[in-house]
Amino acid sequence: MDLSAFATYIPLGVLGLVRWASWLIRRVPASLYRPARTGHFEPLTIVVPVYQEHPRVFRQALESWLVNDVLEIICVIDVTDTACLRIAREYPVRVIPTDVPGKRDALRRGWEAARTPLVALVDSDTIWAGDVAVRVCEPFADPRVGGVGTRQNVAAPRTVWEHLNDMYLDYRYFDEIASQTVVSRAVSCLSGRTAVYRRSLLLRHSERFMSETFLGVPCMSGDDKRLTTLVLEGGHRTVLQRSARVWSTFPRDGRTFFRQRLRWSRNTWRSDLRALGSRWLWRRHRFLAFSMLDKAASSFTLLVAPVFMAMAVAAGHWQVAQLLALWWLVSRSAKMLPHLERRPSHILTMVPVFIVMSFAMALVKIAALLTIRKQRWLTRDVEVSATSKRVVRTAEPAAASEARAS
Repeated sequence: MDLSAFATYIPLGVLGLVRWASWLIRRVPASLYRPARTGHFEPLTIVVPVYQEHPRVFRQALESWLVNDVLEIICVIDVTDTACLRIAREYPVRVIPTDVPGKRDALRRGWEAARTPLVALVDSDTIWAGDVAVRVCEPFADPRVGGVGTRQNVAAPRTVWEHLNDMYLDYRYFDEIASQTVVSRAVSCLSGRTAVYRRSLLLRHSERFMSETFLGVPCMSGDDKRLTTLVLEGGHRTVLQRSARVWSTFPRDGRTFFRQRLRWSRNTWRSDLRALGSRWLWRRHRFLAFSMLDKAASSFTLLVAPVFMAMAVAAGHWQVAQLLALWWLVSRSAKMLPHLERRPSHILTMVPVFIVMSFAMALVKIAALLTIRKQRWLTRDVEVSATSKRVVRTAEPAAASEARAS
């Protein structure tokens, strides 16, 4: 291969250096992260919105919450979910039936009914370790902390799609979220699978939480991003407590995996674009602003590498193609070290899949940006009606229940 041909690939090398520099800006502080160890504890209430949940999963999750030291568990259950209503009434928990579809109203009803200083908002398929309630309280020793997130993983992953989600979660909690906690004490999103807030802040922000719109369309999903943003905007801190571990179910098939990622990406675009246009972010949390900009840019820069790979293959530059493939394997493995320490066999079985999926996810994020106004809870049969602009069910109750139980 003529040395002059290498000049064609110089832009890719420059872009690679920029991307690695951006990663190191996050990775270095992330390596310094340590969970809070204060011994602080406050009474805690768990609030769980339940709609079309698998009965067996809900029972398992409920029993894991009861093992923890919490004052009360409040399950706000859709009236059409008769199976979960029956299960909840078998346990010492408070059941609030609701005929209003959608997660946001259920969350609001739950935290309004709570009586403790701290409220944990928990998904109905999320299983807690036995010490979560104790661990999540510790960062609240700092009165400036308004919300605390947990470390999350996939419960008993089996399919390639579940393992992929498990890899993404480890990357998120050992890189992105850890660095945001260390540098700015401002986590971009306290995941709704388990996030703990001061109840006083939830009550203060209830109206803005329920009335959120984007480009004239009421927002139905993205409740966790919205609450996190409201807490930060109000001047409080949001942090990760990685010693508090929880596990959730994730899609087992590719179709649901991509639909869920598309929904999450839309939520991220809506929240981050709004935040980037606000003063509070740039005045108080510049590192968080950098993180948001970096994530947005990566949706486009990730696609440059496969374009150059295609060019190398088409031109017969096999050395370049081989070097690029090797670099993908080495660089992605380096970024996934926390996960590979837990599952070392994935370096050969899953890292190559993760590389390919990284490029696919870039396309998903771009598609999400182009369809940013679309509002639907893609893993449940509810959406925002195009005519009434209200949250409505999209399936008959019986059909929906049968689908979830199968």
